[in-house]
Amino acid sequence: MAVAFSDDERKQALSSIGRYCAENLDLDLGIGDLRGIALLEFFLKEIAPSVYNAAIADAQVFLRDRLVDLEATCYEPEFVYWPKASSVRRK
Repeated sequence: MAVAFSDDERKQALSSIGRYCAENLDLDLGIGDLRGIALLEFFLKEIAPSVYNAAIADAQVFLRDRLVDLEATCYEPEFVYWPKASSVRRK
């Protein structure tokens, strides 16, 4: 599955990349600068799939751990209304 951004997320990402480049690399990239857009596209195509796959693997481990403990987590004792001692009939 390709990682994609909404228009708003894309603008925020480009703004963040531009700010990072200005503060740390002495590059002035505006939100519509082709270099910033190219850098974002590179990140999305080259690096984002690794992050996505790691997140999916983490989610699988999390869910697998919860499913293993499902019976203990979701178990409810049955037929507990009557105390055990009162189930004995007296003659």
